[in-house]
Amino acid sequence: MKPVVLLLLVAAFTFVAAGLTDVAYAAEEGAASGMSDGSKLIGAGIAFGVAAGGAGVGLGQVGAAGLAVISENPALQSKVFIFVGMVESIAIYGIVMMFIILGQ
Repeated sequence: MKPVVLLLLVAAFTFVAAGLTDVAYAAEEGAASGMSDGSKLIGAGIAFGVAAGGAGVGLGQVGAAGLAVISENPALQSKVFIFVGMVESIAIYGIVMMFIILGQ
């Protein structure tokens, strides 16, 4: 991995980790404990971002291979679309997880 990419990943992780720390206050009686709104937003963003990024990389690979297959044998077009749909479902799972995290 290139050193610049590694440096950017470490910097991004540092900023995310710094954003997850909250200031501690004394809890009032009857106060509900749980994740803060900021942690929910960061978690939802990470869930959707990683799923969408992975789906994008996978779709690039499957799409390129699928176009090569279709150019050689057009009868396999429906099977290629099934594989493309399977890769795109990963992004949909990320959206579902995002809404589950935000709904808690």
